[in-house]
Amino acid sequence: MYIFKGASRIRQREAHNARNNRAEIVKARSLEHVTRRELFRMGIFTSGGLLALKNGLSPFAPSAFAAGPTGTPRSPLFGAAKFTQPMPRLSLQTPVALTPTTTGTAAFPNASPEIDAKRMSYHTDFSANPSDVRFRNPLTNRGPIEGRPPGPFFAHQRWKDFFPKAAYVMSMGQIRPNSRLHPNFPAQNPNSVWSWGAGRFARGSLPPPLIKGRYGEPILARLYNNLPVNRAENGGFGRNEISTHFHNAHNGGESDGASNGFHFPGTFFDYLWSTSLARRDRINKLATDPRATGPSDSGGLVHVPGDFRELQGSMWFHDHRFFFTAENVYKGNVGVINYYSGPDRGNEELNDGVNLRLPSGSLLGWGNIDFDLNLVVSDAALDPDGQLFFDIFDTDGFVGDVINVNSVYAPYFEVLPRKYRLRFVAATVGRFFKFVLADEQGNKVPFQFIANDGNLVVNPITLNELDEQGSGERYDIVVDFSRFRVGGKVHLVNLLQQTNGRRPDKALTLTDALRGASPDPGVGRVMEFRVVSQVESVDVPGVFHSAADADRSVVPATLTEPIPIVAPVRERIIEFKRGGGELKRSDQCVPDCGDAEAFPWTVKVNGQSAHSFNANRIALLIPKPGEVEHWTVANGGGGWDHPVHLHFEEGVTIDRGGAPIPATEKFQRKDVWRLRPSGRVKFQVQFSEFGGAYVQHCHNTAHEDFAMLHRVQVLNNETGEPQAAITPTPHPTADGVTFTTPEIYPEGDPRSLKTSSRGT
Repeated sequence: MYIFKGASRIRQREAHNARNNRAEIVKARSLEHVTRRELFRMGIFTSGGLLALKNGLSPFAPSAFAAGPTGTPRSPLFGAAKFTQPMPRLSLQTPVALTPTTTGTAAFPNASPEIDAKRMSYHTDFSANPSDVRFRNPLTNRGPIEGRPPGPFFAHQRWKDFFPKAAYVMSMGQIRPNSRLHPNFPAQNPNSVWSWGAGRFARGSLPPPLIKGRYGEPILARLYNNLPVNRAENGGFGRNEISTHFHNAHNGGESDGASNGFHFPGTFFDYLWSTSLARRDRINKLATDPRATGPSDSGGLVHVPGDFRELQGSMWFHDHRFFFTAENVYKGNVGVINYYSGPDRGNEELNDGVNLRLPSGSLLGWGNIDFDLNLVVSDAALDPDGQLFFDIFDTDGFVGDVINVNSVYAPYFEVLPRKYRLRFVAATVGRFFKFVLADEQGNKVPFQFIANDGNLVVNPITLNELDEQGSGERYDIVVDFSRFRVGGKVHLVNLLQQTNGRRPDKALTLTDALRGASPDPGVGRVMEFRVVSQVESVDVPGVFHSAADADRSVVPATLTEPIPIVAPVRERIIEFKRGGGELKRSDQCVPDCGDAEAFPWTVKVNGQSAHSFNANRIALLIPKPGEVEHWTVANGGGGWDHPVHLHFEEGVTIDRGGAPIPATEKFQRKDVWRLRPSGRVKFQVQFSEFGGAYVQHCHNTAHEDFAMLHRVQVLNNETGEPQAAITPTPHPTADGVTFTTPEIYPEGDPRSLKTSSRGT
């Protein structure tokens, strides 16, 4: 036994040294002292982009130690027991009202230090007069004050149609002092976690922020980059340049966050989040449908044009800096947005024939969250000092062994014996989940499934376990805790074992998951609900709700109407696969990949050559708005699973190549589809209202960062915007932005294909 323990300590020490050596490589890359090409030549990377199995570098090397999904020693828990800390609510953000000016800008309140928001970027002013300090980066005194690229292509589309009424000012910054994932854990160092803070040049905080948006109230999000100027000050991983993607809102390409328009410390980026309803130019153009509405402050409705069947609810936003998305999102660049509408009002007692009265509360006119919980579920790994750890060399997809909910480890939450809405978002890199609710006897608790990826399903679906949930997917359910006595407990349990980023291993039975029969610490209980007799309101602090209060919330038998499947104008086939890629003119690869020998992940369009990502090459071109297309997205095999995400528009799931389609997905709207190993999915999509540069990619963000994504260019010739033409590709630097003209792959351009209207 003594010899075994001694050998184990040696292996752990070797693995710890390997991790430190890897961190030194990460630091060298951050400082640009070494390139990826040089790492290949040194034999540290394999040609497929994987870390070579070298002793002293890889925990998987002979005589090293690997336990669990991270491939490194298990994360220390510092004596922390599960369910010994309360789950924090998300950090609710406070909007400020904007007022129009005679010059067409949107003015902040008089006491605010913020300059007006406007259609054109302040980078345009800087380019015209770079010596004017008003338009220069106040932190570095070089480059523009705004990170949004200059010129008409990055001016806000439809500025008059969606003139912003509410503004949110937030900063991405180092974590505040004494921020912990659990009281027993050490405080995170300032550069271990980077997260959002409220206000101008603010420090970040835990948990993630929550914004309450509503249809009919366009939002101006002014997001500051308050990260260290020195790239090396990143705690071992993460890039100090950010680009925020509002997943999956209906916004112009300049505000989507995936056009390569990242920005630098000291700058802000103004995003116009339109809160527009899709198909506004084609359906309900006069805004007469009472279901196509948002809540007003007076208790009434604000009518908006568009199709009420495309209302969205549970949304989130996260970083989308090309090639660094996984690191930055894992590090804390995550936020949540609840969209409210006439049917989904966030007021369970208002009965006007439009409001669905889903569980929420009623103390506020709209947007109550007393009985509506946002649950951001993520996985993490900690080094021996308790600091957040990430392995940038894992191109399969990093999987952590510490499961957090709202940025804390294994919390509990007090609920009344009544109905609650739970909004799950899987904010992971490569981990999948499969959740059930279990009572104290180990039985599954039934619930009603009401929304998939923020879209209401047509009819509630009664389940006792959720489908697998990949990174980026959102599931909304309603749980009735009235079946439990006060003092009872219900646990959120993950059944899905995963020991690498390729795909889940298997789903365990509830019995096995509860008894710990898995090498994956992420399996089992991850959160506890405690049924109590009284809780304090978060909507109106100081007011208390009681178990004796009547529960007036309902889950109607019909939530929305289906969108019919119609004959498409064209069909496309997109295959996501490993290997076989082409790095064409790699010295011009955009961005940050000019030193690469190869990338492990590729995308193939319409059966043509497989390509690694380049932001200056368009893989799919949408020639004009309003055309219905059918896309088949296929998994190229190899034993991987890929949760594939399409920006800007949702699709209606049609089939899975003969494989079973769960009721939660069949003919329902989604924006992330798990392809399943060697699987495929077909969906109907229609682009409208806006144009610009968007992307489609695998939401296993390690796959995304190693080039499993491609550019989708949407042309819009109906609104008088520049997006009737191809968007030039921005190349941001600390001193300003330059542009190049992109090329288009012929197989992705319907204008160049001599096929029938039903062809590709």
